[in-house]
Amino acid sequence: MTDSPSSPSAPASPPAPTPAWRRFVPPVLAAVLVAALGVGLLRGNGTQDGGPLVGKAAPDFTLQTIDGGRVSLASLKGRPVVLNFWASWCVPCRDEAPLLRDLSEKQSANGLAVVGVVFSDKDLKSVRSFVQEYALAYPSLLDPNLNTAITYGVSGVPETFFIDKGGMVRGYDQGGLTRERLQAGLTKIGVAF
Repeated sequence: MTDSPSSPSAPASPPAPTPAWRRFVPPVLAAVLVAALGVGLLRGNGTQDGGPLVGKAAPDFTLQTIDGGRVSLASLKGRPVVLNFWASWCVPCRDEAPLLRDLSEKQSANGLAVVGVVFSDKDLKSVRSFVQEYALAYPSLLDPNLNTAITYGVSGVPETFFIDKGGMVRGYDQGGLTRERLQAGLTKIGVAF
């Protein structure tokens, strides 16, 4: 019933060697997918249309500034608001920072408000360096648990929401502002740039 230790058995043939190209396919596919995901997260899709909040009331938030102050969206009621989610590691954020700085220089006490929200950037030193490098004078708020980003449906940076005086989201941009795209968003909230 069972083979005896003395029964002859055929010698097992060694498995055929795997071609070298087959060993490299999984890591190469994984690298391509990671790269595509990274590019998608860093660059967004450059869209201005839609956005889940367009036409809806902007969710309120109260967040701490990088200088220890506090800013809430409710405190800006009656003013058009440009709400920009950014990170120091984000290349398109660096490209649009000078535009937002120039825009913020046109702010007034009862007029336009520009507000930045730091997205998934744990290194406060890098955040401060970014703000200093681009001379950003508008408040940059910390969202350590990403609660505000999640509420706004932010999936990558930069993303910008254009909120009118009545607190409604009227425009949305993802992937990095240009002067034209910034103006298009501002027009939706009645602001000229």
